[in-house]
Amino acid sequence: MSLQLDALDQIAAKAFEGIVVRKDLVRRFKGQYPVPTYVAEFLLGRYCATVDEGEIQEGLKIVERQLGEKSVRAGEHELFKARAKELGQVKVIDIITARLDAQTDSFIAQLPSLQLKDVRISPKLVQENERMLTGGFYAEIELTYDASIAQERNGRPFGVASLREIQVSNRDVLPALSRGREMFTVDEWKKFLIRSIGMEPDLLSNRIIDVMLLRMVPFVERNYNSVESDRAELERATCSNRFPPTHILCLVEKRR
Repeated sequence: MSLQLDALDQIAAKAFEGIVVRKDLVRRFKGQYPVPTYVAEFLLGRYCATVDEGEIQEGLKIVERQLGEKSVRAGEHELFKARAKELGQVKVIDIITARLDAQTDSFIAQLPSLQLKDVRISPKLVQENERMLTGGFYAEIELTYDASIAQERNGRPFGVASLREIQVSNRDVLPALSRGREMFTVDEWKKFLIRSIGMEPDLLSNRIIDVMLLRMVPFVERNYNSVESDRAELERATCSNRFPPTHILCLVEKRR
């Protein structure tokens, strides 16, 4: 049985096209391929971002084929490298990181699934996807092999010709988030945030929704911590004596 999109889902799908995905589709691929779940989520968002069931089924076939052909299973890294040598190029799904090699004044990429640490990559690709310099991200990568470079001393025959990011590859994402936010009312946005963490807002009271949103604050605000306790009187006495004067203390007692 497929999941039906309600009005809130429709707004979210329009505001964040290609990003919002149906969780019931994700379960189909969970644990089947050597990539994190969010890789399948991204591909589903790309090929199944529709409410038409026929198009969704076609998209599922594409996602399954992409994951089957491009994900590198344990022990298959040499097979993919051999294909790159034979065909001149191969496409893989892998996490990509990069660093600056000061000796050659060039950038070098690393692809852990293929056990490659010296892959050529252009400065333009690095500049367009700067997150590869700060921990890396998953991407669909077109990996090339140049036999002539392989003959050179200290040659690097493998190179990244192109890539399509699967995770967000640029840190400047707030403008896109802000544009999407404009399509929601305040109440719809709060419900959307609650649904994004796996809870159904229509089954919760407004007070519980606000409490759950408050719990999210430490994830997005620096130097903000949240402590909950059933023993309100003990917490009040302890915090009042030990809380730094530069901080703000907010005590919320649970209603019985």
